[in-house]
Amino acid sequence: MSRIAVAATAPFGADVLERLAQRHEVVHVLTRPDRPRGRGRRLAPPRAKVAAERLGIPVAQPERLDGSVDLGADVVVVVAYGLLVPESLLERALWLNVHPSLLPRWRGAAPVERAIMAGDERSGVSIIKLVRELDAGPIATQADVEIPIDWTAGDFYAAAAEAADELVADALRDRRFVPQAEEGVTYAEKITAADRELDWSRPAKEIHDRIRALSPHIGARGIVDGRELIVWRSRLTDGRVELLEVQPSGGRRMTYEEYLRGLR
Repeated sequence: MSRIAVAATAPFGADVLERLAQRHEVVHVLTRPDRPRGRGRRLAPPRAKVAAERLGIPVAQPERLDGSVDLGADVVVVVAYGLLVPESLLERALWLNVHPSLLPRWRGAAPVERAIMAGDERSGVSIIKLVRELDAGPIATQADVEIPIDWTAGDFYAAAAEAADELVADALRDRRFVPQAEEGVTYAEKITAADRELDWSRPAKEIHDRIRALSPHIGARGIVDGRELIVWRSRLTDGRVELLEVQPSGGRRMTYEEYLRGLR
């Protein structure tokens, strides 16, 4: 059993944290501070903090990382954390980054969403040594993850978290790193408001890929019969996009059939 710290914030990070805690001694969790969320803008903890407290793991929530931060271990596994790690801390421990793509493809903030929006049929998970340059560290190990035509980003993240557990164990055991290829580098930019907009004049496959890339955590938006909806799920049927799950403005998520019944 390895003794590690984990730096995680987002749901994907929380999922990986829970899996790592079953196999390793996680002595410390770094996560982002609580933030206002929801309509009431009440302070809410990151998902990784909720998971850590349930597991009985001490949590620290610094606004930024500097030399005063206590890492608690010689190895820190970073997954969906969201803070820049300064060189002063990189030198104090081995930082392993769990990145949900087959690096060097899709370095950056939104690798899963960009892969699905691009129509990729496969991606994967990479465990790399964290370095100053964005997602450019040497690779310890990787695994392919297929992307079926109806998988959402949420489906992929679940599969990636499952794969990451075994990959981190391999990386901790072997501690061998291979530089990333210089060819094939692409960048997964942050999702913007414009990325959420659905253009129904585009090819059906492209529309479907955008919808599933932004589900279940962001949501694509489009005008349907004169009304703006968030579209959460769809499928391709005979070369056209069939809506499956939507959310009216100010309303709740529902099946598209349920939504149509409400209009009658």
